[in-house]
Formats: sequence, structure tokens, C-alpha cells
Amino acid sequence: MYQYNYADQTLVEERVAQFRDQTERFLAGELPEEQFLPLRLQNGLYIQRYAPMLRIAIPYGLLASYQLRKLAEIARKYDRGYGHFTTRTNIQLNWPKLEDVPDILAELASVQMHSIQTSGNCIRNTTTDPYAGIHKEEIADPRPYCEIIRQWSTFHPEFAFLPRKFKIAVIGTEADRAATQVHDVGLHVVTNDAGELGFEVIVGGGLGRTPIIGKTIRKFLPREHLLSYLDAVLRVYNLHGRRDNKYKARIKILVDSLGGDQFGKLVEAEWEAHTKDGPLTLTEENFDTAASYFSMPDYQSFDALAVQSELQAQLADNKDFADWYKQNTVAHKVDGYRAVVISLKAGLVDGRYVPSGDLSDAQMDALADLSDRYSFGELRGTYQQNLVFADVQTNELYELWQQLAELHLARANINTLTDMIVCPGWDYCSLANATTHNIAEQIEKQFDDLDYLYDLGDIRLNMSGCMNACAHHHTGDIGILGVDKKGEHWYQISLGGNSSNDAKLGKILGKAVPADDVASTLQTILDVYLDIRGTNEQDVEGFGDVIDRVGIAPFKEKVYG
Repeated sequence: MYQYNYADQTLVEERVAQFRDQTERFLAGELPEEQFLPLRLQNGLYIQRYAPMLRIAIPYGLLASYQLRKLAEIARKYDRGYGHFTTRTNIQLNWPKLEDVPDILAELASVQMHSIQTSGNCIRNTTTDPYAGIHKEEIADPRPYCEIIRQWSTFHPEFAFLPRKFKIAVIGTEADRAATQVHDVGLHVVTNDAGELGFEVIVGGGLGRTPIIGKTIRKFLPREHLLSYLDAVLRVYNLHGRRDNKYKARIKILVDSLGGDQFGKLVEAEWEAHTKDGPLTLTEENFDTAASYFSMPDYQSFDALAVQSELQAQLADNKDFADWYKQNTVAHKVDGYRAVVISLKAGLVDGRYVPSGDLSDAQMDALADLSDRYSFGELRGTYQQNLVFADVQTNELYELWQQLAELHLARANINTLTDMIVCPGWDYCSLANATTHNIAEQIEKQFDDLDYLYDLGDIRLNMSGCMNACAHHHTGDIGILGVDKKGEHWYQISLGGNSSNDAKLGKILGKAVPADDVASTLQTILDVYLDIRGTNEQDVEGFGDVIDRVGIAPFKEKVYG
């Protein structure tokens, strides 16, 4: 992973000192709130319903074990002993004291971390596939390109005050595990007929109040033009994006109003006139340098037959392990290794609901130790608010599973209904209209049978507490949106969304349902699905496929009568 050089470290430490002075002046009454607001946002600091919230950057989801230990220490010392992982693979602290934030930033800087550009109208954390560099179907590792984008975009003087926030996602496989089509810019690594590497460029995706699927403006961009073309996209957005209405200021509104073709023409003209073949043109040396930050670990060679024989015996002997292996591990391009998904969706633990994406300080410390032991000291965040050990030896899976189970981190529910993306909602966020954790707990209690969940198959359930859609409810197979009705919390349900290759927005089922009826309404929806899905000897029709085939009418009829 990328390591800071002297200039990086100096820059981050100077930023800490700068914000310490700003915070001290604000607390002393020398800096007005309206002046402090943009300064704190530039450092990832929000003021939520009950306390500040600090969002810490985890570039492209990559986290070293020593960094996770530092996060555990910070959570113990300055917060309430836990952190919350987000869909942008960042981590949030929900209860820091304002006066402690400069000290937190200083601690982060000591392990090459920061919270710069995790908020504000700037280019946010670039995200990617959690299996980058290890997936068998990968065209090329997207992480070097993410790092190139990170270095270009951090403190970019022209793009520090965009009309609104700006998010980029990059993938290197045909399968999209980073929701690229609902980003401001989505980049797909592709090859042309000559076998050269480049990018399909998708622009203008986004969710929130006006959900829109992005539009391809270039089928193939040679990779040497990555930054010059992105620069042109941002220049067009900065020039033409609306600044009079924050709800219409995202690039998705601009692209949608102009049309993808016209927006693409503006970008091409800007690119040709100002940035193409200029100083931003990347060289082979640039690519080689970026790739050197992501060198392959020291993989071991194994007797494949012996390893498989031992694994098959373990799978046959223990159903719980077999379920976990099937749901929570992913094929690796190197024989003898698997990627392991660590579920941060424990559900109910000793009768207490654990919110999606939450990880305690003790669990952080333990995972840091386990990553050193089993996965070269590295972890990765995912769009689904989980973590990944990317490089686990197959012959050590059983042992790792046992240790994760002791930490309540081995729930075999990945890609099932209870692998929910859930925002913190009303309990924390000052923008939320409704609570989410109580509804997620209700769903957990209703659907606590793993065998039933496996029979349902892969179903993505996303729940947001407001229209800002931090949990991407529009793109869930089942989406839940909390709404406020005269001070009461109600929940609107949508069906048929998708954030992967065939990205689409869910359709609203009907009127919102009261809080007490959410889980029972979901049960009705799933009963309809089980009743009408098609099956054959090889396959079972998935939830999204059923919605595509029959629409939402049969579900609406059963729910509302």
C-alpha cells in the first residue's frame, strides 16, 4: 500500500497544526461559526444531532494493521469505543469532543492517516473493488489508478470549492462491486482492439433527492489521459454546475439537463483546448511508480491436492464452517488462497443489536492481530460496510473462522437479506427524518434463520434515514426510506434497484408503512417472491429477475390489498 513520503507527512502535519489553531480560536470565540464551518468540513468534521462526527479517510478502502490499531486506540481514548464503516470505505467516529479533534488528527498523522476531503464540496475518497489485485477476472489492478487520482485530487486548488461534493469509483473487472454507475464519475478499466489499457468513462450518476444512473461519455479513454480528461470533466462541472441551489448543484443534474452527448462534447472541447497532451499526461514511469506501491505479497506454494482434501473434510464435518466458506469467502487468482469477507452485520449479540458497519475497539485490535497472522497485515473496506482479508491461505481458513466466530465477526450472511447497508439515521444524524437501527433490529428478529435466508438467495437490502440516501436505498433489491409524518417515523419501500452492472433505481411500492409493520411487510414481499419465482434443476430465479419479469404489481397487491 502507498506510504507517505516526506512531503506527504509534512503536509498532513502542517494541516493538523493549522486546524488546531482554527479550533482554538473558534472555542475562544475569536472565529465566528460561519467562518469555522468550511474549515471544519475541510477536515471531515460534522456537527450531528448530539455530538460532532469525524469522518476519517481510508483511501480506496486499504487499511494496514497498525492503522487499525491506532483507530482502536483513538476510539477508546476520544470516543465511545467503536467506529462506523461507511459505503465509501471510510470510518466515522460519532462522539468525539470538538476540543479533542486536533489531537485525534495528530494521532492519525502518526500512522499516515487523515480526514482531509472527507467532507465539503471537493473530490472525496476514491473507492474501488475490495478484491482489487486478487480477482481472477481482473483486467488490471485499479488501485494504482486510484492512487494516481488521490495524489492529483488532494488539495487541488481549482477543485476545493466545487458546486457540490464529487465522488469517483474505479473498477478493474467487468463485474461492478463499487456501484460506479451511481457515482459522479465511474471508471471501468477496459482494453481496446489493440489490447491497450484504458477506461470507459461514466459521468453524472448519483442518488439523494434526485437519483440518476450515470451516462457513458467515452467508451475508451487511453490510460495516459486519465488525469487530463478528469480535469476537463471537473472544469466543465465547475464552470456550468449550479451554485444557486444545493439540491441542484451535483454534476448529475448538469449532465441530465444537458444530456450525456452534449455534456460529453463540452468535456471533449475543454480537453482538446486546454488539458490534452499537457503536463497531466501520464507516462509509463508514472504507472510503474504507482504500481510499485501495490506489489504482490510473498505468496506460498502448496500441494493443491492435499490442501483441497483437508478443506473438503473440514467442510463435510462442520455445517457452520461450510456455510461461512460458501457465503463469506471469494476465489483468489493465486492457487491456495481465498479472500475472506468479515461480516460487520452481527445482528443480535447477547440480545443487543449491533448496528451495521460498527466495530468495537476490542474487535479492531483483534482484527489487526488476525490480519498480521493470516493476511499480510492488510484489511480492506467494502461498499457493503464489511471488511475483507484479501490473502488468506486455504489451509488456514478453518482456524481463522474459529477466531472470527469468537469475535462475533463470522456471521455467514454475506449477500443475504441481513447483510444490510444501513445509515446511522435519526439516532445520530441531524439530517435524518427517521430512525434506522430499531427497524434493522426488527428485521433481524423477523429473519433470523440462515437456512431461510440462503433459500431466498442474494438480496440486497439498503435502508436510509432520509432522502440524502447515504445507504443507497434506491439501488437495493429492497430499499427502505425513513420519512417523517407529523412527528412519527414511517418507512417507504421500493423494489428492484441494482447498483452493479445493470444498475437501476427501485420503484416505490406504495404508501409508507408504520415502524411496527416494516418487518411484516418485508415478510409479505418475500412470500410473494417465493411463490412466483421460477426454478429449474440448475437455477432459481433471483429477486431482481422476478421484479424485472413481473414488475411490482403482485407485491403491491399483497401488501396493500
